[in-house]
Amino acid sequence: MSTPRQFPQVHRETSLEDWTRSDRYHNSFLIPSDNEAANILERALKNSSDNGLPDIAVTKAQGKFLNLLAKSIGAKRILEVGTLGGYSTIWLGRALPEDGELFTLEINEKHAKIAEENISNAGLSSKCKVILGNAHDSMVKMNPEIPFDLIFIDADKPSNAKYFIEAKRLIRSNGIIIVDNVVRYGRVADSALSDPNIEGVRELLAVLKDDTEVEATTMATVGEKGYDGFIYAVRK
Repeated sequence: MSTPRQFPQVHRETSLEDWTRSDRYHNSFLIPSDNEAANILERALKNSSDNGLPDIAVTKAQGKFLNLLAKSIGAKRILEVGTLGGYSTIWLGRALPEDGELFTLEINEKHAKIAEENISNAGLSSKCKVILGNAHDSMVKMNPEIPFDLIFIDADKPSNAKYFIEAKRLIRSNGIIIVDNVVRYGRVADSALSDPNIEGVRELLAVLKDDTEVEATTMATVGEKGYDGFIYAVRK
């Protein structure tokens, strides 16, 4: 009987430089950077940066993941909570069929304006609509005849649980809810640490623990914007 091959163990600290290099290496094979779609997305990032928006959008790899996820479930109706400059909106919008629609919720008027510019430049204004105002209030007012297929939550973290409760009401059976930034360099699991963002994630986890209407897991991620993760939940 042959002995199973043992992979060498590498004992060293990894850095943001390592993770950034890894993301860019994989992206160079899997995400084209020389086509119209890539140019549109890069212009959206540049326009957001030029107008002073914070550099907190999803990474290119994460945007592609959202795009593929929406395609894989045949999503026709998407809700995004937290727009910023519309970078993730464009990734999601490009996954929609011709009759698909996406609503994205943004409280900051300047961010909403820049996002609308970027969405228009991407040719997605007919599918993607920015709703200005408090995201939770906007969700509470929604009573769609057709529920959403996919909901992506990436807004203020202290409101995570409120957003999720409304998302569960608005999503179809077997629909998917993604909540971003829930690992936060592992700090959520460190009981010695606390801030409003960490507590917002902990509150959401406590809600999910006893929720029998969804199944969920946390997926840790690492890449050019550091060590974080997202909650992937499916509505029963």
